[in-house]
Amino acid sequence: MRVDTQFSVFLINKPGVLASVTGALAKARVNLTALALMDSGEHGALRLVCDDADKARQVLGKAHDRWTETEVVVMDLDNEPGAFATVAKRLADEHVNITYAYCTGGAFGGKTTAVFKVMDLKKAIKLLDAMKAEKAQKNPVKTAKGRKD
Repeated sequence: MRVDTQFSVFLINKPGVLASVTGALAKARVNLTALALMDSGEHGALRLVCDDADKARQVLGKAHDRWTETEVVVMDLDNEPGAFATVAKRLADEHVNITYAYCTGGAFGGKTTAVFKVMDLKKAIKLLDAMKAEKAQKNPVKTAKGRKD
């Protein structure tokens, strides 16, 4: 789990606009690690997390005029039923509001990346770190000799 920069790029809803923005990022060798596009009629909001926020910021500054950035919680989840719900419930139980969230389309049986925009970032990080530690205690890693570490 980590805190990362998410860019929200506001797009006119017409052919080629999404391709232009994502193409500019690709040309600069910025890898998109998570992406969601929401439509609101004539405009859309492209939300993305990438591997190099500084480079993405430079590209967006040249390629597009309407974007913002914010901090989000990004975490890998097992790609299985209930993984996302477990995190959402843990945050809800501790009164951390999730403003919005989205996931990558992880490989079957593999991992997916979940992105959470939350109202209280520090509290969410503390809770999710504790949740990760609890999971590690329940599922210790075995060494080559079969011992639990």
